[in-house]
Amino acid sequence: MSRTSSYPVDPARIDGVVEEPLFRAVADEAAKQGIAAFAIGGYVRDRLIGRPCKDIDFVVEGDGIAFAEGVSQRLGAGHVNVFKNFGTAMFMFGDVQVEFVGARKESYSRDSRKPAVEPGSIKDDQERRDFTINALAISLNAGSLGALVDPFGGILDLDRGILRTPLDPDITFSDDPLRMLRAVRFATQLGFVIDPPTFDAIKRNAGRLEIISAERIHTELNKIIETRKPSKGFILLRDTLLLQEFFPEFLELAGAEEKFGIGHKDNFYHTLQVLDNVCEHSDDLWLRWAAILHDIAKPKTKRFEPGHGWTFHGHEDKGARMVPTIFRRLKLPLDEKMRFVQNLVALHLRPIALTKEIVTDSAVRRLLFDAGDDIDALMILCRADITSKNEKKKERYLQNYEVVIQKLKQVEEKDRVRNFQPPITGEDIMRAFSIPPCKLIGDIKTVIKDAILDGKIQNDRAQAWQLMLDTGRELGTEPVVGMEKPG
Repeated sequence: MSRTSSYPVDPARIDGVVEEPLFRAVADEAAKQGIAAFAIGGYVRDRLIGRPCKDIDFVVEGDGIAFAEGVSQRLGAGHVNVFKNFGTAMFMFGDVQVEFVGARKESYSRDSRKPAVEPGSIKDDQERRDFTINALAISLNAGSLGALVDPFGGILDLDRGILRTPLDPDITFSDDPLRMLRAVRFATQLGFVIDPPTFDAIKRNAGRLEIISAERIHTELNKIIETRKPSKGFILLRDTLLLQEFFPEFLELAGAEEKFGIGHKDNFYHTLQVLDNVCEHSDDLWLRWAAILHDIAKPKTKRFEPGHGWTFHGHEDKGARMVPTIFRRLKLPLDEKMRFVQNLVALHLRPIALTKEIVTDSAVRRLLFDAGDDIDALMILCRADITSKNEKKKERYLQNYEVVIQKLKQVEEKDRVRNFQPPITGEDIMRAFSIPPCKLIGDIKTVIKDAILDGKIQNDRAQAWQLMLDTGRELGTEPVVGMEKPG
């Protein structure tokens, strides 16, 4: 299960740390207060492997808040944010977030993630860390300045690319089940593997996720989705039995059924390929979520039609209706971000349909109108959705998409349909016919909108006004005298 790390570990890098202003200030403050201080955790890990890091955590064997205030004064860093409930303090030093906490030891009850905390030593603090690579510390104390404190072989695990817990993994994960998701996240971000005993412990403790809030779960999940190749993370989530605990709908995509010698593709792996494809072209988290959910309703719409094969009719509409339910359960935002995902799921087949027929201006106008500002993201998703192993078929579809994209540009430039506001308002209709708010107004507006989208009239107020008058007369309403032309 081990591998050669893609990050060359160079312990000598820590030698220059005490010459840097921040670390010098911490060392001087430690000497002044007569307490031990250490840089610890993710910063040390990332420094050793040459990975950028904008967050630095320090742990002191004493009062972390008082220590932070002393360091801030030395640096002239300004305001210190204090979190008394957690015994932590934080300030910004340039573009780096610096946090201080007193060393502590923790004990957990079975039914809660909140530990009982009491002051401890650096040893106690390192023992409570999630993984050996995150338990590494740099001493900032006289006599050992810059020395690496590595009681669990974290430096060797970094070199081998292994994720392993400092103590018994069953205890580590039972105490804080979120650490299991963090294992998957670090494995995905860093390209590491989870060592077998740790992996098996995750499987045994997967059910413990039930005590973790949805907010903490989706935070880790989003970090996995934001990696270069999130498919690795989702496969690990499935194999560790974690995925079924918070996202069973995604797991339901797995498998390929066969009838009478006719099968369909495994939509779990197809979705992961689409997701990875999107990641090559966009860092947008919510576009990546749209990739994850674009086929989410296929298991619920799957049918076998004799003489035709497997169908998933209506999966785009049903999938769009599932989006709010999933977002609500995971405590993801229910605002325009959710609506963006929902819109892309609902529309993701529309451009595909245009590649299979003569592309009419009317069809393009309607797509532009329905997609609005989401059209560019939609086209990225649709191109990513081409996962055929038949290279000739794939190339043909991509070429067809280019035709659709060019048509979209031409129609948009000519007709200004994207997010267009109807040239005739409800107030215009009420004034023209001297009528109160009623169903007739909506009927007339719909006729005008459809006429513009179908190319019967231009997106022009004068043409729309005339159509309004004609439609009103057809529906039995005469305009007010003098309203023949728009005001």
